[in-house]
Amino acid sequence: MKQTFALSAALAAALLAGPALAASGKLVLYTSQPNRDAQQTVDAFTKQHPDVEVEWIRDGTTKVMAKLRAEFAAGDPRPDVLLIADLVTMEGLKREGRLLPHADAPVAAYDAGLYDADRHYFSTKLITTGIVYNVNAPMRPTSWADLTRADAKGLVAMPSPLTSGAALIHLATLTGHPKLGWSYYERLAGNGIQPKGGNGGTFKAVAGGDKLYGMVIDFLPIREKAKGSPVAFVFPEEGVSAVTEPVAILKTARNPAAAKAFVDFLLSPQGQKLAASQGYLPAHPEVTPPPGFPPRADIKLMAFDPEKALAEAEANKKRFADIFGQ
Repeated sequence: MKQTFALSAALAAALLAGPALAASGKLVLYTSQPNRDAQQTVDAFTKQHPDVEVEWIRDGTTKVMAKLRAEFAAGDPRPDVLLIADLVTMEGLKREGRLLPHADAPVAAYDAGLYDADRHYFSTKLITTGIVYNVNAPMRPTSWADLTRADAKGLVAMPSPLTSGAALIHLATLTGHPKLGWSYYERLAGNGIQPKGGNGGTFKAVAGGDKLYGMVIDFLPIREKAKGSPVAFVFPEEGVSAVTEPVAILKTARNPAAAKAFVDFLLSPQGQKLAASQGYLPAHPEVTPPPGFPPRADIKLMAFDPEKALAEAEANKKRFADIFGQ
């Protein structure tokens, strides 16, 4: 009996130790995170999993995907994990059969719209697009419709979805909203808006006073306001769009066990608290947002269908270009 018990205990211990032992070896990460955030993320993960050596490569999502596409063509994709800007890119990879599902990912607390129903990819944070305004502006906008008012004519900046991935997702989200739609973008064009560049240029135009209002991702004005920039950020009453920096495991991953451990870490309360400490809105609804953000329950996310956005991306760009003469 003692021998049987000892054998059973040893077997149980081995089974329990299995996942921890499996999280070892080399893990290759391709990411679009800023360098500082990427290093902090890797450091926090390897602190939990010291037997994993992480090699990470960082660039913008477009360049990361160009590199990965070249590797696909050569038959030698290197990354185990992708942590990039948007769900649309991940949906495209899923459709191509490039992603490995992670059925046991810890998503019980997450809104269903923040991860793939088949669990191929998972949102790790919320980078929303709302309204920034210069504190010297006469109007305090509360609604997307305020940017089409006569007293905002010629005073609004916005990034172009022809160059900004976040702006393209914002376009797909707003045009899919029943009270906004394509007529909203037509009204913006009629109000003298000339979209160009990315979010950084939009923020600088408003902070510098060249424009008084703008569509922009949240953390830029929230961070800079805390440093004294003369701006304020609004989460409009209709809701906001969001880029969610999803994570996914490639089907060709050489170390799927460590890759799953990395995904689990990002989705865990500890990983989400790290995102908040970096100044981002956590995707986990129970993790406190960073200073400057309202409570998570007060932020209304607009509905977004990444599959539909992927299918309509080129048509959306063309229609946008036609409306704004670009």
